Amino acid sequence: MSTSADIHHHQWAFIFGILGNIVSIMVCLAPLPTFYRIYKKKATEGFQSIPYVVSLFSAMLWIYYAVLKTDAFLLITINSIGCVIETIYITIFLIYAPKNARIMTIKILGLLNFGLFSLILILTMLLANGLTRLTILGWVCVAFSACVFAAPLSIMRLVIKTKSVEFMPFSLSFFLTLSAILWFSYGLLLKDLYVALPNVAGFVFGVLQMLMYAIYKNKKQVVVVTTEEDKEHRYQENNKLPNAHDHQHVSGNRTTTTAINGDHVIRLNTMGSAEVHPIDLQIIVLDHTHHLENMQQQQVIDQQDDKVAGKNMEVVEV
Repeated sequence: MSTSADIHHHQWAFIFGILGNIVSIMVCLAPLPTFYRIYKKKATEGFQSIPYVVSLFSAMLWIYYAVLKTDAFLLITINSIGCVIETIYITIFLIYAPKNARIMTIKILGLLNFGLFSLILILTMLLANGLTRLTILGWVCVAFSACVFAAPLSIMRLVIKTKSVEFMPFSLSFFLTLSAILWFSYGLLLKDLYVALPNVAGFVFGVLQMLMYAIYKNKKQVVVVTTEEDKEHRYQENNKLPNAHDHQHVSGNRTTTTAINGDHVIRLNTMGSAEVHPIDLQIIVLDHTHHLENMQQQQVIDQQDDKVAGKNMEVVEV
């Protein structure tokens, strides 16, 4: 028999679950500019599909868990919406991705979202039942949710290296943190450890991101961002030394070629939604940049000196 305290807790859990659905939908829609860009350019450039495939797999697991739990309707709603959104993202990627990336995405989808999910489904159905099945599935969900929440680690590492928050907008970090708080509260009120636990990690990473944003938001941007849309063109561009007096402006995922005032040039290959998902980082150290500039300046000075010396010799000969 339910007590008034239990009813009160469930009412609050429902409120937190509704708010969690709203905020989580906003987070799921964050990569929309990325995929609109892919649609407009008819090319995926340097973006990768792995983050969206993993997010789809995680949502599928949570739907299975919620169905077994029987009283987790709000988990079903948000993860069903997540499945639809991630499927649309992956479909757009498959349409415009180059052949190798398309084949790789299909393989990962087959192995992870069909193969592994089917294996988990069959094993939990055949080898476990009741509370044991729910417990096993709950820990599987926690493990994969932790992998999703660990994605910002690459972004945080990037911010530290570049001292730039270009790929870590404060608004997204804030909503990720808020989402983690809401779902942690939802799980806590329902005494659901498997929902509450991974959101502790989400909250910690979100707070760290906001702190790093506060630290580095006024720092000079010291990165040069490129994609690998055209390998040969990029190879030629990468073999050109930048002019240290130039300046680069990067808006969203748009890239212009330029240089930096510093000793290091950093190339970034954006991966998926740059705001949320990990990105590959390749550092190209160009410590000789200033040395080359000094040499060029010295050559100009030498040429001027030679001209002056030549004129002086002509005067002496006369």
